[in-house]
Amino acid sequence: MLKNIPPILSPELLKVLCEMGHGDRICIGDGNFPGASMAKANDEIDNECVFIRADGHGVNDLLDAILQVIPLDRYVEHPVMLMEVSECDKGMDIPVWEDYKKTVAKYDERGADAFGSYERFEFYRQARKCYCILQSGETQVYANVILQKGVI
Repeated sequence: MLKNIPPILSPELLKVLCEMGHGDRICIGDGNFPGASMAKANDEIDNECVFIRADGHGVNDLLDAILQVIPLDRYVEHPVMLMEVSECDKGMDIPVWEDYKKTVAKYDERGADAFGSYERFEFYRQARKCYCILQSGETQVYANVILQKGVI
């Protein structure tokens, strides 16, 4: 047991967050995200990501806990990347994004300006390049997010 560490952060996740260096990224996938298959090496990407499950936990709770122990990268314009809504889902309300912006604003003065987005399939390509894919139990759609770690 450690003091002042959010209990939602498992020992395995804490180890990964500690191993990550400046510029490394972690993808927090929602419950529909194909995290296990994305983490495996493939023809397009030759590295294998660390894959961790966080069943029963929502993305915003994980985001809040992670940002308590790592900073976002100050050397890039958008250290927080979302998956854009696909054309067939245009007009869909994604309330979880507002929750993310409030959470990020607690830890990074850029607030909503820290956010960018990738088209769906580009998000998948970028997720494969992450150091870690964290699979949550989030039930909201388009709740995936990639964080880029900064310097402590």
